[in-house]
Amino acid sequence: MDNGLFDELAAIAPTKRGEPLSRHTTFGIGGPADIFVTVRGAEALRRAVVAVRGAGAPLFVLGAGSNILVGDGGIRGVVIDNQAAHVRGPEERDGALIVTAESGTPFATLARSMSKRGFGGIEWAAGIPGTLGGACVYNAGAYDGCLADVLCAVTVLGADDRERRLEAGELQLAYRSSGFTRGALPGVVVLATELALRRDDPAALSARIADFDRRRLDAQPRGRNSGSTFKNPLPRQAWELIDAVGLRGERIGDAQFSEKHCNFIANLGAARARDVAALMREAQRRVRERFGIELENEVAYVGEGF
Repeated sequence: MDNGLFDELAAIAPTKRGEPLSRHTTFGIGGPADIFVTVRGAEALRRAVVAVRGAGAPLFVLGAGSNILVGDGGIRGVVIDNQAAHVRGPEERDGALIVTAESGTPFATLARSMSKRGFGGIEWAAGIPGTLGGACVYNAGAYDGCLADVLCAVTVLGADDRERRLEAGELQLAYRSSGFTRGALPGVVVLATELALRRDDPAALSARIADFDRRRLDAQPRGRNSGSTFKNPLPRQAWELIDAVGLRGERIGDAQFSEKHCNFIANLGAARARDVAALMREAQRRVRERFGIELENEVAYVGEGF
């Protein structure tokens, strides 16, 4: 990798070579990034993206490392670790309460902090392990709520390196997908988000979050995983199909379909990306052959070495 690019990025934010991405994913899986740069503000994110593009190097923007499976060979080019997490508001705007949060803000942290202050509308996100930027890509949701319900607009950096504001409708948000996942927004990087909240009683919000926490602990496994492995092929549930084809508890290496919730794959300690991918392919094969249903990945493959 070009030393000039490394030096340019190092002048913007802390930069490393060969950083193991297993340290930065909820799965605890992933080979090295050629260059790994950690940005802590939207302006640093913008400058880093522009520098990488100017050098013609491959680019991947990493959020909280959830909902992805990084290959054992790692990621070529530059990985930008997005920790841009400045939050402003909520402030009154045209009769609405708008909170502006940079794209590296942890969604769960924002939900909990807003709820403590008496602002509701995103309390359902208190257990989501990703960032707001990632939430825009996948239209993150839980407990009958999703980002599309509250997102007003985003500030983005386009493929032409111009900064602009997009209305939420321009992101084409749908069930666990968006224009990003469907290839309609190539080269677009989310810098910040604007969410519409509402005033609510902090005690009532706290009680709702406590209920969500209890339900999550009862239903979902602890430990290293990347959340739901497959999207639910509505009206069916992915876990029911996986269970029905006999894969609950199935293991390859240190990767295992959870006994507790079999739409989760657990890293039991030393799982490799190729082990996880093999389990996913096996589930897709069995469900296709028995039910004629194609399970669609919710966990995205990134990098090399599957």
